[in-house]
Amino acid sequence: MAALLTIATTAPTVAAEWEDDSWLSNIIGPERLAHGDEFGCHGYEGIAITEELWVIESCRDYIVEFTNASRWGSHPISFGVPGQQLDDITATALVEAGFEIVGDLLTEVPEGLIAMTRNGGSLEQGIADRELLESIEENTLISIYWEARKDDLKLREDQEVMSWLEQEDVWFTTWGEWHHHQISGNEVVVTVEGSTITATLPNQSPWSVPGTVRLQFDKGVGRVTDSSGSDLTGIEVDQRNLLVGWSAVADGMLLTIEPGTTVFIELDGEPNYTLSTPQVTFNGLHHAVTVVGHHTTNLFQWSSDFQESNLVFTWLIERPAEIEMNWALPVIAVAVLIAVPVSINYLVKRDQRELTE
Repeated sequence: MAALLTIATTAPTVAAEWEDDSWLSNIIGPERLAHGDEFGCHGYEGIAITEELWVIESCRDYIVEFTNASRWGSHPISFGVPGQQLDDITATALVEAGFEIVGDLLTEVPEGLIAMTRNGGSLEQGIADRELLESIEENTLISIYWEARKDDLKLREDQEVMSWLEQEDVWFTTWGEWHHHQISGNEVVVTVEGSTITATLPNQSPWSVPGTVRLQFDKGVGRVTDSSGSDLTGIEVDQRNLLVGWSAVADGMLLTIEPGTTVFIELDGEPNYTLSTPQVTFNGLHHAVTVVGHHTTNLFQWSSDFQESNLVFTWLIERPAEIEMNWALPVIAVAVLIAVPVSINYLVKRDQRELTE
């Protein structure tokens, strides 16, 4: 029986094929998308993309099959890569697959890609660095590392740091949203005719992320409308998630405009000057924060502790390996079930014979 138990506990399992994380399309995934999260790629569990390039496109297709990558676009554009270096062949494969952003420990940026850096430490309890997060420069994106499980160990998030972050005046965003918001802001075209300022943002692909500009002028704002004549939404001062609209500032206004649209600003009179400046952050906020979920093989496990949180996540999805049952295990289990009562019966009868002798 000891031999059988030894075999049962040491018998290998075989990783083969791949599982699907149904949470991407059921309940959790749609909720996270509505919250403003982004789904990027981290490959396939246990496979290095530098050795198996097919993983890059396959991971992209895996996400597209289940969910949009963001509320701004359907295809994933962010990819988590290991290590500090990325060879040219792998970088080319990433670009050809439609990825634009890589992260988050790279020391060099491959041509054709944008690198995001892990600069906010970890959200794990006992490791999170609040002092680091308090010393962030203006117009900076902070990427905070998060991984819910390592092997069979469940990691705990730092609730104190989370609560503090949720109260800060920062923009909650994602890798892709941050990157394309800047692109859009730089592409806003502003013209002035009489007392009307016209702002237009051409269509942008693959993601239609709004961009923000600061418009400076010396007249009061009468009305702000879109192409259909509807009033544009006013953005509250405490708004920390990206949306289209405008807000008044001391010397003019902040305007966040959607790609493919035109906005008309009617002033109280003809301005003596008009200046337009693209903004790095949304709503005049000091800097931006995203939590990056690495090796996300099970969205429910990775996000379950953040259902009530205001934090926005960039989930790097990793397709999990399917664990195949070693068919020797059921046989061993049956053998053990038989061996245990037989052994006990033998020992009882032996003891009874010894007592009668």
